[in-house]
Amino acid sequence: MHLALYLEAGIHQGGWRHPDSATSGGVDWPLYKKIAKRAEAACLDMLFVADKLSIDDNYGGHFADTVKYRAVARPEPLTLLAALAAVTDRIGLGGTVSSSYSAPFTAARMLANIDHLSGGRAAWNVVTSVSDGEARNHGRATHYAHGERYQRAEEFIDVVRKLWDSHGDDALVRDVASGVHGDPSRLQYVDHRGAHFDVRGPLNIARPPQGHPVLIQAGVSETFIDLAARHAEVVFVVQATLPRARDFYRLIKERAKAFGRDPASIKVLPGIVPIVGVDGREAREKDALLKSLIRPEAGLSFMSASMNHDLSQYPLNAPLPDITERITGSKGRFQYVIQEAVARGMTVAEVGKWYAESLSFFSPVGSPQEVAEQLIDWYQAEACDGFVVLPAYLEEGDDLFLGQVVPLLQQAGVFRQSYPGRTLRDTLGLTTPGSGPGKVARR
Repeated sequence: MHLALYLEAGIHQGGWRHPDSATSGGVDWPLYKKIAKRAEAACLDMLFVADKLSIDDNYGGHFADTVKYRAVARPEPLTLLAALAAVTDRIGLGGTVSSSYSAPFTAARMLANIDHLSGGRAAWNVVTSVSDGEARNHGRATHYAHGERYQRAEEFIDVVRKLWDSHGDDALVRDVASGVHGDPSRLQYVDHRGAHFDVRGPLNIARPPQGHPVLIQAGVSETFIDLAARHAEVVFVVQATLPRARDFYRLIKERAKAFGRDPASIKVLPGIVPIVGVDGREAREKDALLKSLIRPEAGLSFMSASMNHDLSQYPLNAPLPDITERITGSKGRFQYVIQEAVARGMTVAEVGKWYAESLSFFSPVGSPQEVAEQLIDWYQAEACDGFVVLPAYLEEGDDLFLGQVVPLLQQAGVFRQSYPGRTLRDTLGLTTPGSGPGKVARR
């Protein structure tokens, strides 16, 4: 089993109000550092830092309700990962990069640098972004259409990998006696000219220790599945039930095989929001308290931005209409959410609170033993290769998941007790891409 920890203030939209929450509302470096070291001591595969390139302002056409009811400050992922590289030794470091609003050369250079600084522990989560708010911060009135942004993402991945391959592993000779510093035959132009990017290269930093930092992708839509099956090494997915997770797992593994890949080369990690208590009763009480702390507007503003559709136009106490055809943002995730809400006859306010509990992720509730058993059930049912753990809130002291659930998984023989090597590819059991001329054209 593989386990990644989502390093954010807290995914549960009532979490910041919980009395045990250590979240300051800003960028809390001492807390991030403490949790990173705690996760590494538990032998987790990776820390994962998500991103969004705007403050959500779709709900009501303004950011007022977003700022009023939700935590909106978030650290920039790659600079945070560089800092975390200095205070950790083995745990992987993954961060989000937008293929819609980033330059391939800059992204390739920064990620290569983090891989060097960390000794080969970097990963990048390529997202297409979702909202018009993000577009407006980057010179566009509206976000790219669904199909176009995935075409752009595929080309972005291709260019970044070409840039990493523009250096051979042995390009730096550093022969002091002869005065030869580098081997020109081991360095090459990229000369990429595509529909979305025009990049000459080569990269002006040595090839990353892992060859390519590990590629993460997140989503569930049909377009996403094809892209991830061709390129992703880790898939971060939203699946609320075991049967749906198992179906998705089989589908993406089969699709990867159809593209000529070894299915084992793609690790499927559904997100989970565990609510753990010292016993089942305490866990249920914690779950009920967290739910009581949610304002409907917190969930509705989050949904509006992710779907690119303003939910403030519907009365809070009215049933939510079927708006699946109006979603222009995150389609695969919200088509299921809306269909489920309509089938249950939920009001708009009820949907906001329901979604804000876990953002539609699986949320196991119980004692450490009960939560561990649920994760083992998913893993042994071949519904996943592990999980991305999204804490409801961040705690200053030891939390029950890392302190008690993980040891139970280790005792059950489904999770490691030590790191198998130095790099994130070692930890995930992934091969290292080859290098050298011949992969891209030289000028």
